[in-house]
Amino acid sequence: MNYQSVPTEIPTIGPAKISSPVQKKEYNNICNFVHEEERVLLDINPESIMDKIRNKEAVASFEMAGPREKIYFDPSKLKCAVVTCGGLCPGINDIIRALVLELYYGYRVRHVFGIRYGLQGFIPKYGHDLVDLTPHVVTNILEMGGSILGSSRGPQDIDEIVDCLERSNISLLFMIGGDGTIMAASKIADHISEKGLNISVIAIPKTIDNDIFMVSRSFGFETAVEVATQAIRGAHNEAESYPKGIGMIKLMGRYSGFIAATAALAEQSVNFVLIPEIDFDLDGENGLLNKLGKRLADRNHCVIVVAEGAGQKYFESAENSCDESGNIRLKDIGMYLKDVITGHFSKNNIEISLKYIDPSYMIRSLPANANDSIFCSFLARNAVHAGMAGKTKMLIGHWNDYFVHIPLSATAGKRKQVDPHGPLWRSVLESTGQGALKNDL
Repeated sequence: MNYQSVPTEIPTIGPAKISSPVQKKEYNNICNFVHEEERVLLDINPESIMDKIRNKEAVASFEMAGPREKIYFDPSKLKCAVVTCGGLCPGINDIIRALVLELYYGYRVRHVFGIRYGLQGFIPKYGHDLVDLTPHVVTNILEMGGSILGSSRGPQDIDEIVDCLERSNISLLFMIGGDGTIMAASKIADHISEKGLNISVIAIPKTIDNDIFMVSRSFGFETAVEVATQAIRGAHNEAESYPKGIGMIKLMGRYSGFIAATAALAEQSVNFVLIPEIDFDLDGENGLLNKLGKRLADRNHCVIVVAEGAGQKYFESAENSCDESGNIRLKDIGMYLKDVITGHFSKNNIEISLKYIDPSYMIRSLPANANDSIFCSFLARNAVHAGMAGKTKMLIGHWNDYFVHIPLSATAGKRKQVDPHGPLWRSVLESTGQGALKNDL
């Protein structure tokens, strides 16, 4: 990838002149402020770096996240808002809680409002009240799944959203969401700039699929993999317990198969992994059905993991509709495969026992596990540090083991996918032994 083409500069809404209340004395003199010149390289390949140096080219880097010594907003006068959008994901409440506690105790901000039901909460016709987010309100929400603020899908009028922010005197907006929310945040921030308003927009990337471009890890992903692993273990136990037993698990992953691939590596009883990035055939010598038959003949049981976006070519003749966010409604590849596999073996007079498991909605609404909860705390607190310093049009991401500031323009409208030639997929092939499920290679 050409990292030099990735935008890295973060806009600010004004010079930071106020001394941060995050003083060293409150942290026993061990709080180190981050300076603007501290950067994190996008590409850490030594050969690439040396090539840039030899050619006297700039080496692309992101701003390092963390507290700044000078901030832009006066905490005593600042009003903040938090909104969660799109599908549910483990860790949303962890993000909300850490945002509120850092604003309240770290910066002494006393006015933090929660926007109910996603972007609908900004639009007067829906009549959703604001939630006064205080430490007392968020104290015990880590044990809850979902979002205490609720969520919604679908676009709302950007002008009405900005008018609501201006009318409510909100100067710092935190938006928690996936690719659709990031694009909405970019449009909101652009409209704010056009109107000449001093309102900062900070996004916190949320996607259980781990598919946000230029973000190496998103919260909720580890929890999803952990629970998916339990589902795989159950499917394997079912498959082993019956003659010609097949356990099939459908996991999340509309366009990226990170959950399916990673869960298969975590529970290495999986024999076939089907993801959106890798095409596969059903029929023919190297097709799934033939290889599945050989596996059952050899071992008498089999486990298949399929991501929800895999194999959509088998529905090309069907008319696709879109959800409220404009996403194509995918056809159910899990149920399709279940019917195809059952029909295939029935036609060949082979009795099988197929158990189909879809834990998707259960996973989405669970509380975060310990690792995700810790990760959420880092994301949220760094989002607060960035917002208080007057940064805007950016999201907090994790890159090369550091938390960094990423411009919205670097990731909006783009998607990260499993590299068919990368180490993750290579490890899946080595673990499953499935080989290429294609006849024309």
